[in-house]
Amino acid sequence: MNTNVGGIDRTLRIVVGIVLIALFFVLEGPARYLSILGLVALGTGLLSFCPLYSVLGINTCPKT
Repeated sequence: MNTNVGGIDRTLRIVVGIVLIALFFVLEGPARYLSILGLVALGTGLLSFCPLYSVLGINTCPKT
């Protein structure tokens, strides 16, 4: 698994992931379950790997 998520992209994913996860506790009704998408953003940010990027051939990481 090669890294394909660069620094700014990674930071944004982590911040957005944390904010979306926090919305789970603030929102009410069925809309609150959309905040589970924050787990995907947080996970891809922490791992520096996005499966969708690899399928599309996108690489924002300057190392590779």
